[in-house]
Amino acid sequence: MTSLPSGGTVRAITRWGNPVMHRALQPVTTFDDALAELVADLCATMYAAEGVGLAANQIGVDAAIFVFDCPDDDHNHVRGVVCNPVLELPEGKDRTLDEGEEGCLSLPGVFADCARLDTATVHGVDHTGVAITYTGSGLVARCLQHETDHLSGVVFGDRLPERARKQLLKQAEELSGEFPPGWPDNPNDRSVSARER
Repeated sequence: MTSLPSGGTVRAITRWGNPVMHRALQPVTTFDDALAELVADLCATMYAAEGVGLAANQIGVDAAIFVFDCPDDDHNHVRGVVCNPVLELPEGKDRTLDEGEEGCLSLPGVFADCARLDTATVHGVDHTGVAITYTGSGLVARCLQHETDHLSGVVFGDRLPERARKQLLKQAEELSGEFPPGWPDNPNDRSVSARER
């Protein structure tokens, strides 16, 4: 089983509306210590926010990379680091939509039904430049699609009908006091190790 880097620093999560959330991110071309540090920070922030995935632009970084750690339909945890992902989705008769509930750490505390394909595959490289492929169903499939969307500048709310999107943004505004600026960063404990889930 893949383990994720630990020892990163928890960073503030970037919210919907920030320009970096709404544009395609730059491909990762350099696999160095700075990238390893970014990945550790992504993992620390994802776990601190109790999320199942996090893209670089969600901590304000313009780089096509995400981390994830979530259960599949058989309750096995799938985790990994993906740079420059290419999403592969079923076609034709193999396409089955899952109208499940979805949320986003950049719209913390709110959820809405969002149609996603029930299986997905992502190809890319990890933070060391090694080629990787992840395939999953259920929440893993949803997560792979959601995080790859982020790297293209798409937040899941963009996929909702206009009325549902307005309702989602209204709910997020109503809950904003529970997720103050800087969330989930805790200045008294700035380093959080990626924990096993």
